[in-house]
This record gives sequence, structure tokens and C-alpha cells, in this order.
Amino acid sequence: MSVIETKAKVKAVLWQAVAQSGVDVSGLPQAEMDKLVNVMTEAVLREVDDILSSSSGKPASVSKASVSDDDDEAEMILWEGRPFLSLRVYYQITSERIRVSEGLLGKEREDIELVRIQDIDHKQSLTERAFNIGDIYVRSHDPSQPEMVLNNVSNPEEVHEILRRAVLKARKRHGMSYREEM
Repeated sequence: MSVIETKAKVKAVLWQAVAQSGVDVSGLPQAEMDKLVNVMTEAVLREVDDILSSSSGKPASVSKASVSDDDDEAEMILWEGRPFLSLRVYYQITSERIRVSEGLLGKEREDIELVRIQDIDHKQSLTERAFNIGDIYVRSHDPSQPEMVLNNVSNPEEVHEILRRAVLKARKRHGMSYREEM
């Protein structure tokens, strides 16, 4: 379910709860009731996302830690997160790859090496901007996953910049460069 669909469903439930509560709201103008339900909807969705973040044990924002490796340079976790209101998908950007893990009981994981990434973009709809979430589009030379979308990421501009810098550092570390013909 998309964020827009989730928001619409929560808003409908709130309207239904107001109607069934028996509270007399006839004295309030319809425009003020609409504002109140919109504010309550956004507050409920943010709180549910915070609860999901704290109960899942995975942060929805930037975190730094190291992953041990036998090489001289250890792979560093640059960012971890999950889509807004999701429990089964986790994203991780390290100094070497992007990792997407899906599933609650069973796990499926897809990795894209940073040196294989060609292009990174991010997009936000008006609703997503209100929640400060967005989608990050990654195009790569990876044969199994040439295009990947990190959906509903918190602070997409910050994550986009972390990923862009990580790609440039990985290319430099591995001595890779790209030439474009014009």
C-alpha cells in the first residue's frame, strides 16, 4: 500500500471515529474539521512510523558502525533505514554496496556494488514532501538488478548525497573512471 493510500485509509478511519464518537462537531466549520483530521492523520502516521522504527531495532536514519572484514579497510555502514511504515524491508548503504533485505520470517537480499552504479536520482511527490520521505532511483551495470528503487526513504536528499559520495569514493578506491562520448 502506498503512502497516499495509507493516508487516505487513516483519514477515513478518523472521520468514521469522529462520526461514531457522539461528540457534537456541528459548531465547527467544515474547513476547520478538514484541517483537524489532516493534522491528526499526519500525527498518527508519524507516530506509527516511530513505533515501527523503535520496535524493529533498525534505525530509520543515519547510523555509523563498522562491519569486520579481513581486508585492510573494513566495510563501513554509511546509512541504514527502511521505507516509511514498513516492517519487512530494510536498506543499507555501506562503503562497498547497497543492500536491500526483504521479509519478516524468510529473508531475501539483493546487493549492488557501488562501483557498478551509473546514476542516482531521487523524487518526491507533494505528499511525500510533507512527510520528508522520497524515492531514490539507482541505475547500475548489475546484471540481476539494473534498476533499483529505495522507496519512501526518510530524508531522501541526505541519503542521496551519502550514496553519491560513497559511489565516488568507491570508484576512486578501485581506480575506476568513466568516459562519456558526446
